[in-house]
Amino acid sequence: KIASYLCYAEALLSGTTTIVDMWRYMEGSAEAAQQLGIRAVLVPYVAEHPDHNYFETLNSNEALIQKWHQAANGRIQVWVGLEHLFYAEEKALACIQKMCHEYQTGFHTHSNESKFDVEENLRRYGVRPIQTLEQLGMLDVPQCLLAHCVWANSAEIEILKHYNVGVAHNPISNMKLASGAAPITEMLKHGIAVGMGTDGEKENNNLDMFEEMKTASLLAKFSGLDAAALDSWSVCQMATRTGAKALGMQDQIGSLEAGKLADMIAVDIATPRMTPLIDQGPLFNLHTNLVHAVQGQDVHMTMVNGQIVVENRKLVRADLQILIDQVNQAAPALFQRRAKWLAEQGSAVNELQRL
Repeated sequence: KIASYLCYAEALLSGTTTIVDMWRYMEGSAEAAQQLGIRAVLVPYVAEHPDHNYFETLNSNEALIQKWHQAANGRIQVWVGLEHLFYAEEKALACIQKMCHEYQTGFHTHSNESKFDVEENLRRYGVRPIQTLEQLGMLDVPQCLLAHCVWANSAEIEILKHYNVGVAHNPISNMKLASGAAPITEMLKHGIAVGMGTDGEKENNNLDMFEEMKTASLLAKFSGLDAAALDSWSVCQMATRTGAKALGMQDQIGSLEAGKLADMIAVDIATPRMTPLIDQGPLFNLHTNLVHAVQGQDVHMTMVNGQIVVENRKLVRADLQILIDQVNQAAPALFQRRAKWLAEQGSAVNELQRL
């Protein structure tokens, strides 16, 4: 719970109004989201396989849905999660579909993140990961969001389009883990809803979406050897409209329109990074500055559902320093527990880490 408080605080302070969070022990995450005012789609880190019995289960996922789905006036949603396709037996996959339809909620998992992901899926199922998800009926749910899709090929992209599957693009994580560069420009050409993600503090080290936006643009240009690839307007759309569409929430959030929920941020323009700011004419550069110059620390105000939750760069509903102090106090004991567990597991953990 302490970690969720700090992460959600960092997200709000840097202008993120809506997050998809996949992890464990998400009762505490729900409490943090409720208190701080962020909009959260919570997805338990589920595994239903005898070889992977150290994650959340579909039972705990369902309990979280029953308690927290649509809580805080709809600001908190709970989806059905799966860490990875390999982490569930087929009877569990059928249960996932049933839960999604029964509770009219979404499904989120990782797919095509690495070469190994594709190769292992071909070995086990004879087809590529997204093709497997289609064959197993995992895409035919009220809403589906796949993380990464770095190694999705053209046939899989067509499947994503057919089922209106959303994609969470995590460029910094994909670079840090040497996963590769996702074919984002091709996905956008096919009308696929691609949103921006950080992949969390473990794979990224911060939750600054402005940094993520810049990196997304640069990675697309670098990997495609095309300086015009993924222009600033496209990235702004990914961080707003298409990100909302990837969650099936395009009628509620993603743009400032009458009838939608009031989510907005205020960014300081009196900085060297935003200078010069040309607000009209052929040299208009606001979008370029937002993507390539702004940093999360430039956010002055964050509003979610019409409620100001960050004002004058400070949290409204919590004290950031107290949250930081709580994490610093808790961390040493957690690392000690981890070291003890690793020592007790011995060679089994070494083999797991190798895989």
